[in-house]
Amino acid sequence: MANEELNLNNEQNDPDEIEKKKEKVKKSEKSVKRYQFFLLQLIIVIFVVWILFFKIIGLTHMPSDDMSPRMDSGDMVLFYRLDTDVQSQDIIVIEKTTPDSPKEKQLYISRVVAAPGDTVEIKDDRLIVNGNAVVESNIFYTTPAYEDYVEYPVTLASDECFVLADMREGGTDSRYFGPVKKSEIQGTVITIFRRNKL
Repeated sequence: MANEELNLNNEQNDPDEIEKKKEKVKKSEKSVKRYQFFLLQLIIVIFVVWILFFKIIGLTHMPSDDMSPRMDSGDMVLFYRLDTDVQSQDIIVIEKTTPDSPKEKQLYISRVVAAPGDTVEIKDDRLIVNGNAVVESNIFYTTPAYEDYVEYPVTLASDECFVLADMREGGTDSRYFGPVKKSEIQGTVITIFRRNKL
């Protein structure tokens, strides 16, 4: 019994054993610090990605063929959320209610054809802005007015724009749901990723 106690005391006072225990503690502390550092980096990366993709950049899919042939239904669309001061010919992502579903917002992607303060009219299947017929070399269809939805001429308020689908015959746009308010603009399209290349 006395010999066992003596051995325990020797182990406790042995400098090599003490050093080994100190090394174990140091390794354990380093491991914990590495783990904490990794967690901190992970949190920062998640925060940056969240800011980037939920506050600055948006990613959505083209909901229809309204922008054909440039965009097809299902194409992935990257857009810049902070750009809501749009200009004519910008392609924008909007969330808007329609006359047929006034309580449910839907996603649309359309081309801006008239900016705040402009007066828009559609006459004889042609787009007229501020009294001048607009020549659109990148549009391959006539622009008919839709009966019973919008009365022309339309003068846009300071926070409104008028949008048209590139597929003018049957596209869902301002001829159907009226001018788009600044608050309904989700952002400006930066680029698209074709579905067949994904």
